[in-house]
Amino acid sequence: MEFTAGGRFEVRMTQADVGKRVSVRQLTESGGPAEKFTDTVGVLTSWDDGVLLITRRTGESVRIPESALVAGKVVPPAPARRRGPAATYAELALVGARAWQPVESEPLGAWRLRAAAGFTRRANSALPLGDPGVPLDEALERVRGWYGERGLPAYVQTATGAEGTQESLCAELEKRDWYAEVSAEMRIAALAPLGDRDADVARVRLDRTCDEAWLGRYQRSKAPGPHVLHVLGSGPSVWFATVPGEAGTPAAIGRCVVDGRWAGFMAVEVEPDQRRRGLATAVMTALARRALEEGASAAWLQVESRNDGARALYEGMGFAVHHHYHHYRPA
Repeated sequence: MEFTAGGRFEVRMTQADVGKRVSVRQLTESGGPAEKFTDTVGVLTSWDDGVLLITRRTGESVRIPESALVAGKVVPPAPARRRGPAATYAELALVGARAWQPVESEPLGAWRLRAAAGFTRRANSALPLGDPGVPLDEALERVRGWYGERGLPAYVQTATGAEGTQESLCAELEKRDWYAEVSAEMRIAALAPLGDRDADVARVRLDRTCDEAWLGRYQRSKAPGPHVLHVLGSGPSVWFATVPGEAGTPAAIGRCVVDGRWAGFMAVEVEPDQRRRGLATAVMTALARRALEEGASAAWLQVESRNDGARALYEGMGFAVHHHYHHYRPA
């Protein structure tokens, strides 16, 4: 990336550019036969007390001492992704929230406090979709208090890496000693190619509700209570997939929520000794075909950034990263 004018490094940005996407170069090693530099691209989320804070697309925060800065400039927003359907962060945030509906919720300005007795962070976190209507410190105190009353840890779900995401909010949370406990990817794809895959869908049974066998395979809940059934059953049009196995325990399961043009895939799990036999593909293909019948045309799913196996599987199915999301909690 070009940083120079007439062969000289230049810093062509100021503190007034906080909130913009920038590219900077810092000196990481001086002396010796050659100096070494590191380049960073992301949103300039703060520039205070001689330190720049840049939030990368993945949500990682990079602190750069002003004294090490040798070049920098504002750059255009990340180009629109060519893979997958057109989508905004705001649209996907709402679609994702409707697929994991809490038992109770309460507005805080344009934020929404959500709780479901601790089952899934997505249904037990504050979702900021705008201004909370009060200063941030007061909003966070209300978040702490609301979840504390319910005996739950306080979480704020944020997003990075797409137009309209919340890099600045992430930086403000980190300044207040909140940290990202878990980060994940929101991936999207066209739905028709998934439904067209050659998979053994004849083995897959689709139901409107999940039974005890399905819940027995689901690893996210050891003792499913009414709150678990509420969250799993929530959504505009919910389908559960089961591949029967031995001794009444499914060999594979999955869940799909159809919401307008979107079909969301989640809870895809396979018996460990049945993996690499195409069962996950069969489950998702069967669910995709049902979603296509209901008029959906686009697909989404969420996968933790550290789950390399699942990320590789979904990459092979055509799912591309749209943005990253994070669950922050106070230290």
